[in-house]
Amino acid sequence: MQRVYGAQNEMCLATQQLSKQLLAYEKQNFALGKGDEEVISTLHYFSKVVDELNLLHTELAKQLADTMVLPIIQFREKDLTEVSTLKDLFGLASNEHDLSMAKYSRLPKKKENEKVKTEVGKEVAAARRKQHLSSLQYYCALNALQYRKQMAMMEPMIGFAHGQINFFKKGAEMFSKRMDSFLSSVADMVQSIQVELEAEAEKMRVSQQELLSVDESVYTPDSDVAAPQINRNLIQKAGYLNLRNKTGLVTTTWERLYFFTQGGNLMCQPRGAVAGGLIQDLDNCSVMAVDCEDRRYCFQITTPNGKSGIILQAESRKENEEWICAINNISRQIYLTDNPEAVAIKLNQTALQAVTPITSFGKKQESSCPSQNLKNSEMENENDKIVPKATASLPEAEELIAPGTPIQFDIVLPATEFLDQNRGSRRTNPFGETEDESFPEAEDSLLQQMFIVRFLGSMAVKTDSTTEVIYEAMRQVLAARAIHNIFRMTESHLMVTSQSLRLIDPQTQVSRANICYAINLGKEIIEVQKDPEALAQLMLSIPLTNDGKYVLLNDQPDDDDGNPNEHRGAESEA
Repeated sequence: MQRVYGAQNEMCLATQQLSKQLLAYEKQNFALGKGDEEVISTLHYFSKVVDELNLLHTELAKQLADTMVLPIIQFREKDLTEVSTLKDLFGLASNEHDLSMAKYSRLPKKKENEKVKTEVGKEVAAARRKQHLSSLQYYCALNALQYRKQMAMMEPMIGFAHGQINFFKKGAEMFSKRMDSFLSSVADMVQSIQVELEAEAEKMRVSQQELLSVDESVYTPDSDVAAPQINRNLIQKAGYLNLRNKTGLVTTTWERLYFFTQGGNLMCQPRGAVAGGLIQDLDNCSVMAVDCEDRRYCFQITTPNGKSGIILQAESRKENEEWICAINNISRQIYLTDNPEAVAIKLNQTALQAVTPITSFGKKQESSCPSQNLKNSEMENENDKIVPKATASLPEAEELIAPGTPIQFDIVLPATEFLDQNRGSRRTNPFGETEDESFPEAEDSLLQQMFIVRFLGSMAVKTDSTTEVIYEAMRQVLAARAIHNIFRMTESHLMVTSQSLRLIDPQTQVSRANICYAINLGKEIIEVQKDPEALAQLMLSIPLTNDGKYVLLNDQPDDDDGNPNEHRGAESEA
């Protein structure tokens, strides 16, 4: 009965806490928290119902304490304790009677002890009376206990039954009428949710079977390394990459993170984060594959001002090239156009044509057809659009550079570079200093500045009257490098003085080209093209190398030994 009463008290506390938790359910965080408004309102109503039930449980607990627990405690502490006390008193009286009887039994036969015999007899009589009285009280208490023990069990159970009946009656009066329709609607809602759950579970089961039935090679990283299917027209990309972090002067760590593009930004979202953060602004940046710590598929993003950005590693060749192409497309701000996918396709087709070798006029015409057809289809789709006058006046890429024009990715041919390195020319100090005080530039030059430059590429153009041709040529060269994974660039030192511009090999300090003299010679050739005799005389004045090539020299005098000066330009075929 104590446990029943304790359980009822626990029920009061539990219902009180349950009501509070039902109200706080809407503050719980779930991964998917949409569509819970109806459930939350229903739980609020249930919270009120539980509060009312808590009042009934509290009243039932008080009734059980008064009608069930109190009678059984009184029986245990009053009736059973009384019987036990009377038993102890009867035992003491019996002991006194035994002592008096022992004393009486030791009396002698002589008559002179009559007084002693009288006193001992009175003592025995008193002990017997006391024992008789205590025994009667004890026996009466035992007989009464036989009835009281039955009543002690019946009264608490009657109180328990009356309390439960009263609880159920008040509960039925309080909830039976108004709760029937509410519980019926809640049951219907739960049933509909169960039906939706079963349908979704079946759909997910079928989807899982379809996904798991694919070839095991899809789980292998870089499984199609020989001929991966690369999408070069992406304008957004997402996936896991390894980010290189410097932890010291020579130590680095790699962290696997989730990256995604958003507009013109590269975002990163670490595990456990609720949103991504900005890593790099991709507008006008450059990206190229790099070799880093003997790891495969690494690429580096460089900021527009030329500063080295972050280095990332993809898990496969396909992912590596798609990330590079996507970042290249985003850096051109294609995502801001009306149809970025079509623009990306057109730009990549133009870049492919620019690096495709053409052996005949017919092939050249064929290669120009796709871009022309694409242009015509775009014009047909955009008939209803209003084109601004300023935009319509810009020349098309085909008007600036012929489709299929070859691209040269190195500043000189390998044979010419070999001749330059073995010509035995004088080394030039990149800081403008010279050991020979007779060198003219060391004394007369008012300006000396050295820059580190890299040669991206060159290609023939149709016209040089607009600046757009420069941008278009740069775009096609960069796109061709990205498509064909040609990221090695020839590094040179550009020496700017008041007398000349020279490209110097950083390894051998040999001048590769004298830009001012090359430009001046080109102008002279153009001027004398109208007069064949003057052109022939100009070509005869240019010295030849052993393999029959013209060497373009600057206008500097010979050195002290009578050899031509070391400032040589680019060689052209005879």
